[in-house]
Amino acid sequence: MTTKTYAALLRGINVSGHRKVPMAELRALLEGLGHGAVRTHLNSGNAVFTTRSGDCEDALARTLEAAVEKHFGFAVDCLVRGGDYLRAVAEACPFPAAELEGRQLHANFSSAPYDEARFAALDRSAYLPEEFRVGDRVLYLYAPEGLGRSALGEALSRPALTKGMTITSRNWNTVAKLVELTA
Repeated sequence: MTTKTYAALLRGINVSGHRKVPMAELRALLEGLGHGAVRTHLNSGNAVFTTRSGDCEDALARTLEAAVEKHFGFAVDCLVRGGDYLRAVAEACPFPAAELEGRQLHANFSSAPYDEARFAALDRSAYLPEEFRVGDRVLYLYAPEGLGRSALGEALSRPALTKGMTITSRNWNTVAKLVELTA
């Protein structure tokens, strides 16, 4: 069995002092699950690890979710993505990432494929110059003023557009670092 490298993306932790998950404890938790070469990036729920388990991304995510809930006492949605997938996401970016600041470009990773039909009622022109494009289980969001000031980002997070999906967003600097760490 070969060793594979993955990134775990935890949703909504360490925000405004809520749902605290110290990165040292997250690393220990992943190591306790039998994963190796565990590293974290920033304090916002990005971990990289290797495994020989042979489990699929979804199984790895469910195992991590259960471990986090047991250890910390609250539920956290997790997505796990392989290094090859993250590299493909970066290479397929429809926006000129090298020309933009990291805060201007975001990848909204999803637990399921995005269906263009979800966005049929959204008047994209009303949000210009902000734009988005759909990729493979990722939505690329260009927000020139950053995600915190993005009306389109807010619209894309409405329950009608995210129903049945776990979605977590990362700015392009973080995407690039995760590609590097999983290479």
